Amino acid sequence: MDQKELIFQTEDIHKATEFISSKLDKPVIVESKNFELIAYSSSFEEFDQTQQKTILSKKCPVFIIDRLKKEGIVQKVESKPEPIRIEPIEELGFYQRIVIAAKHLGHTMGYIWVQESTSLLKEEDLVFLEEITSHIGKLIYDAYSRVNVKEGRKDELLWKLIHHEYGSETQFRHDSKQVKLRLPERCAVLIFSITDPQHNHLLGTLKDLVIHSPLRQDIQFLKTEFQIVMFVHGRASDPLSATDTGRAFIEEVKQSLDGDSFYYFMIGLGKEYTKLIDVRKSFLEALEVIETANFIEPRPETMPREFAKLGVYRYLATLYEKNSSEDYFSEDLLVLMKKDTEGQTNLLQTLEVYLANNGKAKQSAAELFIHPNTLNYRLKQILDLTNIDLQDFNMKSYLYSELLLLNNVPGYYKRYQEAISVHLKE
Repeated sequence: MDQKELIFQTEDIHKATEFISSKLDKPVIVESKNFELIAYSSSFEEFDQTQQKTILSKKCPVFIIDRLKKEGIVQKVESKPEPIRIEPIEELGFYQRIVIAAKHLGHTMGYIWVQESTSLLKEEDLVFLEEITSHIGKLIYDAYSRVNVKEGRKDELLWKLIHHEYGSETQFRHDSKQVKLRLPERCAVLIFSITDPQHNHLLGTLKDLVIHSPLRQDIQFLKTEFQIVMFVHGRASDPLSATDTGRAFIEEVKQSLDGDSFYYFMIGLGKEYTKLIDVRKSFLEALEVIETANFIEPRPETMPREFAKLGVYRYLATLYEKNSSEDYFSEDLLVLMKKDTEGQTNLLQTLEVYLANNGKAKQSAAELFIHPNTLNYRLKQILDLTNIDLQDFNMKSYLYSELLLLNNVPGYYKRYQEAISVHLKE
């Protein structure tokens, strides 16, 4: 029996994905119409950076989706029945790949992505994809239907709400009333996402914490294989009531788990809204926090967990793309990196901490575990070596953004290291 027959006979989307990968001898990912991960071929480890991040955070990074939409690729995939080849975006770690829409009953259910990192698919392979895509669309549809039946009608309504399947709040409220789903006056979405499949058991622990939490009456939740999505209720009269409850629950989880276990989670808290139809916004905001954390590999407690507090972190992926594509470097930071490399100093981190603390010397020295005099000496070195003006707010803002990338994104730091000899004349 060939792979195509095996695909048509299976009712398991995960098995079907493995069969596709085996047939094409390529890494394969299946995503929903909202670019959320459904299945991937576990037999391959050659996934590029973009696909690795998709597997880790269970959703394609927002900046990749925006790039594909901006270039009209998403619209092209939606309108054409045949597979589309997408050229690599090297600065984003996005290898060349084939994508085809998986449709069922005339509607796009999701997408099949095939990475072409070493060799191109043959014409017969493209025909194969076109032949099996409708069955994959049905499997995606069935997978969501089974989840909805299993979790119950109330959960189904919440899934439909965050997946943008309601055209109006009136319809959602009507359906909620039918199943006696309690609706909040205000709502914020809080997501806990596991960072490594080997720690999936912690989702069971987290579920128990939610169920037995003193805050349980204000939290409804949905559990997936890698995440728990929480709908945190708030009061109409208190604009931050849902946010405060979300913060309190995060702290409760932190106190209940040992340090290492807590940091196996990536956590995102969206803004709170009074219109239920806007809950999807909060859901996407919470996901953006997680995607950002995944992108920069944050140190514990460094990056904000709330979308409303992300600030410059929101733009790091965009800055990374722009600076990498334009081969841009800060000459001042190259000088400091060269000094750190040759003299085993710590000027880059010192500057980042000092800027993050808004120039507060005592606080910065304590965070760096150094004496204030040592901090002052390092700052003098920085000013002597560069053209940095610590009185210039615009320059400080720019430097802080660049330092966040340098000190949190290994690939970006490597770019600078490789550029030292080219951009700095001996």
